[in-house]
Amino acid sequence: MKFPSIFRTAQPMRFDIKARHYDPVKEEIEQRTSRIKKQLEADGILPSDKEIEEAYRNDRESSIRGAFTQGGPIRNKPANIFSSTGMLRMIILLVLVGTITGYLYFGAEMLYILLYIGLGIAALVFFFRLKSKRK
Repeated sequence: MKFPSIFRTAQPMRFDIKARHYDPVKEEIEQRTSRIKKQLEADGILPSDKEIEEAYRNDRESSIRGAFTQGGPIRNKPANIFSSTGMLRMIILLVLVGTITGYLYFGAEMLYILLYIGLGIAALVFFFRLKSKRK
């Protein structure tokens, strides 16, 4: 396991040598297939590459657009306020600041009060989720 470091360590040199060779049979096959493909596209038997790309782009664009959003302007539905990370961070910050402030003013009893309030809220959320699943 490598530990993070401020200093950059030397890496060994790596070589990427690509072999170059000439295969006349393969080149002749590629030329013949490209010529036949162009002729079939000109006759209208095969669709052109541009038509295939446009059809593929249109199909993929409609299914992906808005797939990674949770509401908002793309899906035309309002976003859940608790799904945004900024709101979740704000709630966590307020709970922490409230806990520290309560501990400083009221002592250890405030921690027990917040624990009971948190357990009560968790029980209510659990109860309402079970109630909604039964329907």
